[in-house]
Amino acid sequence: MEQLHKKFTDDQIKDLLAKYLESKVKRVYIQEILGIKRRRFCQLVDKYRKDPAEFSIRYIREHQTRGIDGATETNIIKELCLEKKLILNKDVPIRRYNYSYIKDQLEKEYKQKVSLPTIISRAKANGFYLRRSKRKAHDREVLTDYIGQLIQHDSSHHL
Repeated sequence: MEQLHKKFTDDQIKDLLAKYLESKVKRVYIQEILGIKRRRFCQLVDKYRKDPAEFSIRYIREHQTRGIDGATETNIIKELCLEKKLILNKDVPIRRYNYSYIKDQLEKEYKQKVSLPTIISRAKANGFYLRRSKRKAHDREVLTDYIGQLIQHDSSHHL
């Protein structure tokens, strides 16, 4: 269902509402033309009755819905740099970026809420993205020194 301000102009809506108020056209026909329910129709009629000259269905955004501020952008890059240091460190068995961890760090450390796709797109744009390599079956890294050695495996990859 498309929105009214994209389908009709202000003048078209004004003409239809004027004809309805003059009892020339029934409400159900106008609702069908506009593709709206009775509640929305009554809201439009009330708005039109209050000020017919200034009536408009144009939608104006109050603020930008997409985009992040400069401080958040800087913090994303800073966290990605920290991740890169871990990846380049040969003593740590990390092979790729953990974007979910970066998202959690931004919320915890800086009180900034950012979506995961935003972090990934910033990583790609700034060279902090590694493509996934084709993994063969059973190519796990052996961490034991001898057969039968018990070793605790943690799911965390961070120092």
